[in-house]
Amino acid sequence: MVFVSDTTVVPPELACPISPVVDLVFSRWTTPILWVLNEFGRQRFVELERRITTISPKVLTQRLRQLERDGFVVRTYHPEVPPRVEYEITDLGRGLGPLFASIAEWSVNLDKVEQARSDYDARKPSPRAR
Repeated sequence: MVFVSDTTVVPPELACPISPVVDLVFSRWTTPILWVLNEFGRQRFVELERRITTISPKVLTQRLRQLERDGFVVRTYHPEVPPRVEYEITDLGRGLGPLFASIAEWSVNLDKVEQARSDYDARKPSPRAR
């Protein structure tokens, strides 16, 4: 809860209306999965694994299920031998493209963030700092 005054309590999602969106879209693996599906189109599980090399198969499965539940991804099962499963971004997921593009444009500032961190870490801590 967020306290606006001594007596008013506001739920965090009302204090910051984008908070639920950030929680939904920017969880650890959601962004890379949606990015890959948006950039490369329909993918099989193995193709996603190859493109996102640092994700374990278990976590990829969990995230894909959650993304399907949230309406960002559609899963298509082809009853062949061996069975084939493909994942594709939905229109809802594709709607995040401009948001991702804006963040990609902003990413040119990462050098400034690194510089700010270096500057901060190089400072001597003040005696009053806790």
